[in-house]
Amino acid sequence: MVQRRGRIHPATFLSKGKLEELREKVKTLEADVALFDDDLSPAQVRNLEKELEVRVVDRSELILDIFARRARTRESRLQVELAQLQYTLPRLRHMWQHLGRLGGGIGTRGPGETQLEVDRRRARERIAKLKASLEQVERERETQRKSRRREFRVALVGYTNAGKSTLFNALTRAAVPTEDRLFATLDATTRRMSGPPAPGERPRAILVTDTVGFIRKLPHHLVASFRSTLTETLEADLLVVMADAADPDFPAQLAEVERVLDELGAAGRPRLLVFNKVDRVAGDEDVLGLAVRYPGSLAISARTGSGLEALRARLWAEAVGKRNEAA
Repeated sequence: MVQRRGRIHPATFLSKGKLEELREKVKTLEADVALFDDDLSPAQVRNLEKELEVRVVDRSELILDIFARRARTRESRLQVELAQLQYTLPRLRHMWQHLGRLGGGIGTRGPGETQLEVDRRRARERIAKLKASLEQVERERETQRKSRRREFRVALVGYTNAGKSTLFNALTRAAVPTEDRLFATLDATTRRMSGPPAPGERPRAILVTDTVGFIRKLPHHLVASFRSTLTETLEADLLVVMADAADPDFPAQLAEVERVLDELGAAGRPRLLVFNKVDRVAGDEDVLGLAVRYPGSLAISARTGSGLEALRARLWAEAVGKRNEAA
């Protein structure tokens, strides 16, 4: 369902008519969950669940749940749990509101309020512990980054499911898991892209980092808790911004990637725009149109290998240019 409304209803998000329409649709479809493509306030969630009699999930909660299912390493699990707790903490009051009436007389405190205070304290203590653990992880990452600063570093960034991990494996011969789904990668992984030595030089290498994908209206809790992972983009000498050429919505996705990069403080980093999945684009004219519309960009297929030699050559040229500047 789509609602076009100038002002969001403060109590139920939806207008009275749309809420009635949604209630009927829930009954007709026998749905057990109503998903909203925006963030809802705790009061709105409570009111909607009362009206619809099904569970209500907003955009942030859904994305956090997806991240929790995808998290594999200790660092990503810490980051996701921190984001989930920061999202849940202001909503605890409404979770325990149904207990507030029990045993509550004048001058007394009901068990609902007591339990709420306990849960809030435990949540805050856990948040503090998670932040301390992530600070330790960040110190370890900083030590790793210091040892890499002499090398030319490339970070693969872009909208989720643009094919970053597939390209990463193709460039570095790594075996990072790749799946055709959102947020298959949550951890920053760095490997060397080795190349033939230039005449009279030792073998050279470029460090390539695979990063977590972005998405429209990415919850700010996730951006904050994944900052240590996303810092890899701030340290890179070149950002390879990847886009899915076969997705008709790629211009909006590119705009969202730029917005997140700006939010991270990477606005001034050198960039190379790479259109992936050209094997899924209808015709050669469309691929040529990308080159005209986005001068300096490259069109590749990480899956078939098309265009990868041109990309490797471009990366080596950038690395040599950077080294000459330093000299």
